[in-house]
Amino acid sequence: MIAGRPYRIGIVGASSLAGKELSDALAESPLAACDLVLLDEDDAGQLIAAGDEATFIQKIDAESFSGIDFVFFAGDPETAKKYWKAARLAGASIVDMTYALEMEAGVVVRGPWVDNVAEMKTHPRAKEPDLTTPAVVAAHPAALMLLLIANRLHAKCPLRAISATVFEPASEHGRAAMDELHQQTVSLLSFQSLPREQYDAQVAFNLLPSLGDAAKFKLEATRNRIVDQYAVLSGGGLPEVAVQLIQAPVFHGYAASVLVELQGTATAEEMELAALGEHVDVVSPESDAPSNLSAAGQPDVLVRVTAAAGDGPASRFWLWLAADNLKLAALNAIACANELRRLRPQGKVQ
Repeated sequence: MIAGRPYRIGIVGASSLAGKELSDALAESPLAACDLVLLDEDDAGQLIAAGDEATFIQKIDAESFSGIDFVFFAGDPETAKKYWKAARLAGASIVDMTYALEMEAGVVVRGPWVDNVAEMKTHPRAKEPDLTTPAVVAAHPAALMLLLIANRLHAKCPLRAISATVFEPASEHGRAAMDELHQQTVSLLSFQSLPREQYDAQVAFNLLPSLGDAAKFKLEATRNRIVDQYAVLSGGGLPEVAVQLIQAPVFHGYAASVLVELQGTATAEEMELAALGEHVDVVSPESDAPSNLSAAGQPDVLVRVTAAAGDGPASRFWLWLAADNLKLAALNAIACANELRRLRPQGKVQ
């Protein structure tokens, strides 16, 4: 609240998958009482549901940020790059969900759920926002998944090494990628040529470690982002993670196969107890295994623990993770905004 009025929150890219998930999540968050302003370049005038209310999307321009306290950039990176400085000059606190601002001076990557991973953070970019911070980038959901689990385990069963094969869904790259996966599936079943504008490759019924040269996005860039953000947010307090990123023929939800090696030994039950906690739901062997389907709409990372060999104490374990990528990204972005909210009463952001 500011001088008796609720905060005003702007979502740029409100019609995107991430923007819609964010508006729904805000309605159930500590920021639910805030006034919501939906902004977009291409879908102005569209009526969409924001929480329990129907709201029109407004056309975005440089004047759109007047009187707005928080701005979430949830659409495409180009729009974030185009308008973030205008939002900053208007006095808004900025949360970037597009990763467009990662390399801007003073911008910090944040994942408040995994803060204080290390007692002494040695990574030069591992820092908290302050009044001079121009914007924060909400951490990638796959980086969050790996950090939550690694941090939780390392505290009770210290890790020697961690590696992960992460399966990426189409929804991570927006509606156009999801539409192309759908169109490819239909085309293959009807023996027609495949659309390739987004992936420049056959994604339907396929698993790929890389996409075509003309793809709209690159798996290698995403893999590097996951590894980099893991390193930044762990602050040097966790073993480095080795990541293989695979494009999966699924519409929604991350899954990951993770191998952890301990410095000592532990039982599967001890590993489950170590992993269990806030934002993590341990699924027992007696229940159905976690999947991108069972994770849909869930706020937690689902995990199953299996010893790599035999019963009893072991030094290596397989973890199978699943999480709703859009839900996880939205909740982390809101956590970032709540972190920035604590700074605002101390003075106007410089």
